[in-house]
Amino acid sequence: DLLDLSRITRGRIELRKTPLEMSKAVDDALETCRPQIVDRGHRLHVELPPVPLRVDADRVRLAQVFTNLLSNACKYTPRGGDISIRALPEGDEAVVHVKDSGRGIPPEVLPRVFDMFSQAVRSNELTEGGLGIGLFLVKAIVEQHGGRVEARSDGLERGSEFTVRLPVARHAPLDPGSDGHSGEAPFRGRRVLVADDNRDAADSLVEMLSYMGHESRAAYDGSSAIEAAAAYRPEVILLDLGMPKMDGYEVARRIREQGWSNSVVLVALTGWGQEEDRIRAKQAGFDFHLTKPADPRALAKLIGEVSRDGKSDGKC
Repeated sequence: DLLDLSRITRGRIELRKTPLEMSKAVDDALETCRPQIVDRGHRLHVELPPVPLRVDADRVRLAQVFTNLLSNACKYTPRGGDISIRALPEGDEAVVHVKDSGRGIPPEVLPRVFDMFSQAVRSNELTEGGLGIGLFLVKAIVEQHGGRVEARSDGLERGSEFTVRLPVARHAPLDPGSDGHSGEAPFRGRRVLVADDNRDAADSLVEMLSYMGHESRAAYDGSSAIEAAAAYRPEVILLDLGMPKMDGYEVARRIREQGWSNSVVLVALTGWGQEEDRIRAKQAGFDFHLTKPADPRALAKLIGEVSRDGKSDGKC
């Protein structure tokens, strides 16, 4: 959020708008927030329109908006409370309501709730505080989409509701993966798992992949990578070879033993770049071998060219 705040204030945030079904961005946000919702025992209510509700939007950024709103609802709603998200058409607008039964917002705070560093309650009143920039980012991203966001609350302990309104994209064909460049194959975001015991490297790569339009997660050791792969079912796994306890070769072998992994592309992303390392990686079940630091353009091309059966045209 701090990085995005810097980009927005400098006017350097860019949107990759494509005709998008609103429910896709809502689903992305729900997938991100669901563990938090389950952990806190909240009752989640989801209502999506029976027909496609299309907007001209950046899927990653729009999902970020709904993730922030849902995360706030979780944070400020007591255990066992209610959280709902509803998407519906209203005239020429696509509307999403995020409502909770939580702490609510005092009337004197409501007019400035979207201001930078604004907080509805004092941080020492919460077990989890924030910097007060999430709603500022929500407003900025929504307005860059030509929409608006509104907040409503009847006061403290009476819950809150945030409403996002975006113009409906009526005439553009639905192509949620198109990158907008004519003459090129349509872009489709992939599910990518990054496994590296260097947390900073893994998190940075996840962030970079997210900005590329991919859905990505990180694991920080071999065992966690195997568990995450089985649960997440990624299309591509970027796997460090030099992890302690269980190295990338063993992780790859164990993943390849699973029937569901036949269509998964395994990419060795490592500092080990000798020919013998490449041979050993291929024997372990890797499809590709990239030496750190990987060229972002090469990585983007490799992931983007993964075909429907999970394979690309390159070689290990």
